[in-house]
Amino acid sequence: MTTRRGFLASTGALALGSLAAPSILRAQGGALKVGTYGGYFEESFQNHIYPDFTAATGIEVESIAEPTGEAWLVQLQQAARAGQAPADVSMMAQVARIRGERAELWAKLDRAAMPNVENLPEHFLHTYEDGSFYGTGAVAWYISLVTNTDVYPEAPESWATLWDPANENSLGLLALASNSFLLEITATVHFGGTDILATEEGVLEVMNKLAEVQPNVRLWYRDEGQFQQGLETGEIPMGQYYHDVTGLAAADGKPVRSTFPAEGAVLDSGSWVVSRASDAIEQSQIFIDYMAQPEVQAKLSRFVGTAPTVPREMTDLTDEEFAAVSSDVAPILPRYELYVDKADWVNQKWSEIVTR
Repeated sequence: MTTRRGFLASTGALALGSLAAPSILRAQGGALKVGTYGGYFEESFQNHIYPDFTAATGIEVESIAEPTGEAWLVQLQQAARAGQAPADVSMMAQVARIRGERAELWAKLDRAAMPNVENLPEHFLHTYEDGSFYGTGAVAWYISLVTNTDVYPEAPESWATLWDPANENSLGLLALASNSFLLEITATVHFGGTDILATEEGVLEVMNKLAEVQPNVRLWYRDEGQFQQGLETGEIPMGQYYHDVTGLAAADGKPVRSTFPAEGAVLDSGSWVVSRASDAIEQSQIFIDYMAQPEVQAKLSRFVGTAPTVPREMTDLTDEEFAAVSSDVAPILPRYELYVDKADWVNQKWSEIVTR
């Protein structure tokens, strides 16, 4: 995620006029510590988001570059036990967010104090089992069906093309169950939706169906750059990849395209949460509320390359700007809990059945 977002932020910025500062009550106190994915992604927030937030609210921001993977969650947990918060607000990947929820690491927030979060769809609103509100979707991105246009002059229409014998030894697919979401794609294409993934029996049935793509897979990849190079040269002419990065490569003249299949692309995301050890709950709520504004989400789309977490019609994105980062086709939503509750079992069966 860090590498991909860094690539976007360094190459995908579009011109944007100044964002009108909303009328938000100014808050007093020290700098609010906000953690985001590092590299150019963090730099884009420092350059394009935090200054306007400070101008609108009076709250200074100290930017924190988070490490990748689960490392940041571990740091937050260890610090919270000591009553400390390396960051007040953190952008968390969904599996880490859920793990933090299970550990009651996230502060409970006053939803009524954040009216803009009502702009977000339900899947971007996070609550504890008792209904207590603790976080929102921060940024989103799509994993779509990508092809080399020299090899495939016509765009495929469905994820079902992954199973087509005509595509033998042609595919590049993400290597891990927990970040490829190929289980969700397979369930949607062949089983009418992801409900089948609610049981182990269902997961195994889906894995066995997914395993049928093996003759078509040329590369199970972890290195995004390796697949992108193969896609651009035509060596690996089809696969799953990030919609926005593929669009940037196409705009740079590469013979690649990103397609939102009829079944939808996979919508992945990061979320805003607040450490329970933070002493800046009010300022954190103001920040999360600010980030849920349609004009801020549109600015993220233009500068960072993320899909808006609010409905398209609430933004001022042009058709071209919106298409660069998102789609009106209903997305495939990951079953993140599966990769928390049954992580070891899923990984073992994945290696035995799918990528063997």
